[in-house]
Amino acid sequence: MVGGMAALAGAMVLGPRIGKFSKSGEPLAIPGHHLPMAIAGTFILAFGWFGFNAGSTLAGGDLRISVIAVNTMLAGAAGAFTATVSVWLKFGKPDPSMLANGLLAGLVSITASCAFVTSTSSVIIGGLAGVLVVESVLFIERVLKVDDPVGAMSVHGVCGLFGTLCVGLFADGTYGHGLHGVAGGVRGLFYGGGSQFAAQLVGVVTCAVFVFTSFYAFFTLVEVTIGNRVSARAEIEGLDMPEMGAIGYPDFVLSEGPEGDHNIPAGKAPGAVSAQHPALKPLRDSR
Repeated sequence: MVGGMAALAGAMVLGPRIGKFSKSGEPLAIPGHHLPMAIAGTFILAFGWFGFNAGSTLAGGDLRISVIAVNTMLAGAAGAFTATVSVWLKFGKPDPSMLANGLLAGLVSITASCAFVTSTSSVIIGGLAGVLVVESVLFIERVLKVDDPVGAMSVHGVCGLFGTLCVGLFADGTYGHGLHGVAGGVRGLFYGGGSQFAAQLVGVVTCAVFVFTSFYAFFTLVEVTIGNRVSARAEIEGLDMPEMGAIGYPDFVLSEGPEGDHNIPAGKAPGAVSAQHPALKPLRDSR
């Protein structure tokens, strides 16, 4: 949840990418350069989540670590499934990138409650998160007009907040005796423990307000001192050369033509930016 709130603050201060919104305010798709690599990275991250959730117990003697691993797997799978179905019903086709976000949404949403809920509850939590992440991505982009290239606000912010509240809803009371000096297992609202939900609610509100305020102030300070953005030219051409001094993907880079205009190589990749991109006009006019 912390990462999502920080991402929201940063995106609001930074502003949208060049070409993300039309003159009428409609969001325009800016596809990533390599979807198979993004999917592979998602599965690598999902694999690491087992170490993150199960390993965070720091002990395996009570065998709860196995419950945590199973709950993590079930929630991630449920999130991927419901996100895919949700976007399929909305737009007529499945979206692999939204499948990836759905998988991550399920993993994020189960993280807080993975040791305290049943396997059935894990599927419910992950499934709800898969639908929630789709709706959140569309709301943030279309209504709030905030540019979130990877859905971090939705996956980590919205679904992280939802998952934290789920401890106070779905915890079944079979685990957690003595945690933080509280007698008895952690019991959520659906199992007769309303006080736990109240504690979770106070926690998420406090965390969201503090993190968003702190990072908004931080990014604003950076903006008025050294600035958050690269130049328009670097943003359009890509950051490989300005930041690293080497071209990572030559087929995606705009190059200087013989007349000083920006041209794309003959073997251009599908996602390359047109030389007539409106954002390049000020750069051409300045010559």
